[in-house]
Amino acid sequence: MSTITKLPTDTWVIATWEEYLQATENPDYTKTKFYYNNGRVRIEMSPLGHDHACDHSIVNHGIHLYAGCKNIDLNGHDNCTYHKTGCKSAQPDLSFYIGQTANAIPYGTSIIQLDLYPSPTLVVEIANTSLADDQGEKRLLYEDLAVQEYWIVDVKNVKVIAFTIEKEGSRRIKTSAVLPSLEIALLEEALRRTRQTNHGKVSAWLLEQFQA
Repeated sequence: MSTITKLPTDTWVIATWEEYLQATENPDYTKTKFYYNNGRVRIEMSPLGHDHACDHSIVNHGIHLYAGCKNIDLNGHDNCTYHKTGCKSAQPDLSFYIGQTANAIPYGTSIIQLDLYPSPTLVVEIANTSLADDQGEKRLLYEDLAVQEYWIVDVKNVKVIAFTIEKEGSRRIKTSAVLPSLEIALLEEALRRTRQTNHGKVSAWLLEQFQA
């Protein structure tokens, strides 16, 4: 009987693809997120705090609300796992297929195999304690996976750091291209408002902005 691999958490460590897959089967990691990039694995303890959860919720809602108001085809995924067999894996907080690929992933799919399906159009990580890694190693991972945009929600500083990804590199943007004309500053203002009032009122404010 094989030993289920146990690895340290919240840091990148050297591991084979097989060790990574074994770690995902370890019952000690049932409340964790996994990332794998070219021979290195990161196992993150899933955030359970109020601040992370609230920002996750309002950003997710804001993206869906904008797509609905602007008649943009979109399907979203919450903590979905993506594999590129043997070399890469990610479990972003939020990910979206937008436009022509909105319906690319059929129902009944478990782990999304990127050998078979396209990468998500937009990936969002909510960074409360993981900001440095989200800006560094994970950004490189999403560049390699050729997502089109990558956003980092900086919970402590109430900011959204947005990148467009092209030619295996990334650059900062202030306006989304995959959600046309959506100003990143508008989402930051929504986050600031959640520090003062509830999500119902912030949703009403966002709806007014999107319909203007």
